[in-house]
Amino acid sequence: MIKIMDDKKIKDMIRSKYGQIVKNNSCCGVGCCCSGQMRFTMKEDYSPLEGYERIADFGLGCGLPTEFARIRKGDTVIDLGSGAGNDCFVARAHTGETGRVKGIDFTPEMTSKAKQNASALGYSNVEFHAGDIETMPVPDHVADVVISNCVLNLLPSKKKIFHEIFRVLKPGGHFCISDVVLTGELPADLKENVDLYTGCIAGAIQKELYLKYISEAGFTHVAVQKENEIALPEQVSDHYRGTFSVLSVTVTGEKPLFNN
Repeated sequence: MIKIMDDKKIKDMIRSKYGQIVKNNSCCGVGCCCSGQMRFTMKEDYSPLEGYERIADFGLGCGLPTEFARIRKGDTVIDLGSGAGNDCFVARAHTGETGRVKGIDFTPEMTSKAKQNASALGYSNVEFHAGDIETMPVPDHVADVVISNCVLNLLPSKKKIFHEIFRVLKPGGHFCISDVVLTGELPADLKENVDLYTGCIAGAIQKELYLKYISEAGFTHVAVQKENEIALPEQVSDHYRGTFSVLSVTVTGEKPLFNN
């Protein structure tokens, strides 16, 4: 167990973990929430989805955000924490060749892998950019849809990211995010566990607070479209049984067409 000190250390730790996944060409086989000896079962099955490409799937998701994203032909879609391109390629199947999909990820190895995958697949309207999604390298009002899958829980500033999503969306645009949230209080020792942080658990916040941040950023029609409880590893669930729950949620929200 290592105490997490500051935002930079958190980001460096996450970047290192996900870079290693690319080098090993696999996660640990059970979804985003796996790190060290901590293993969590949460991955949904992408394989039946149109646009799914096995070469881009490291098993890092906690939901299927494209399922509720209402992506239309010709849309511009931004995927936050795009990894090797899995959700971007599924989104492209919805936008068609007239649309545009942009993936942003701050792990150099992931961005490089995603670019290789897009090139191998011959996709000219899917692009990947290295960048911190808390300060996206994207102008204002460019996206019709923003998606993300099991990434925002890793960010030190959850409140900031929703304002950033609001900024890059066009008026009338919307988001669909799959992420990890909590009910009940996560014990202090678990909050300081690196395996639980890079495994998407220790950085998660309360579900009510998560939804509050979204509304405070200016979004309307905020709704939880899907919710599942995540099965925790026995060494955690047995010791802390009944004190807290970890949920995978898929949330949608809309940017108003006009300012209030």
